[in-house]
Amino acid sequence: MMTTVRVKICGITNKEDALKAVDFGADALGFIFHRSSPRYIDPQRAREIIKTLPPFVNKVGLFVNEEADNIKKTIDISGVDSLQFHGEEEEFFCSSFNRPWIKTIKVTGTTSLQKEIGRFLGASALLFDTGDDLLAGGTGKSFEWSLIPDSLDKPIIVAGGLMPSNVQQVVDVVSPFAVDVCSGVEHKKGKKNINKMKEFISRAKKRELHV
Repeated sequence: MMTTVRVKICGITNKEDALKAVDFGADALGFIFHRSSPRYIDPQRAREIIKTLPPFVNKVGLFVNEEADNIKKTIDISGVDSLQFHGEEEEFFCSSFNRPWIKTIKVTGTTSLQKEIGRFLGASALLFDTGDDLLAGGTGKSFEWSLIPDSLDKPIIVAGGLMPSNVQQVVDVVSPFAVDVCSGVEHKKGKKNINKMKEFISRAKKRELHV
């Protein structure tokens, strides 16, 4: 049975982008709590945005090698529903916050994907992103999607270099549970391009586009 792919718009920093994304059909919004990111958002500011969102939109907090106490404080302040770990976190750590969590697996030519997948059996979903030695994420580059194993017993989320021009292709090739985009729908770092965001969501969900 064919199901519609979910879409997560990541790197939300303002209410206008958040509400537009939801209006266009985004299923989840990502808030980056990694201070060195140009898309970092203060937990209190995230809370102000989250309070304006309608029900059934998943609010995801993204962390990179953050200390447990800071993660707990950020969850309490911001009100995020789910967590995404984008660093070197181990499973026991990711599972310790009483929230559904996603683990990012960075794909390079030398990544042992089956080994990495086996390390995170408690994850609600696995997110495959382009690996980079210097950047935690947001490389704007795609990876070879065929490297993702065909049969996984967890939902698959694909990120890395996605944009309106290639999102329908990754949906066709991988049939993921969801796709995740940040820089591919931006006007500048931390500010979304409204038309690109609308086109991305429409193409991912294979809906007729009305601009």
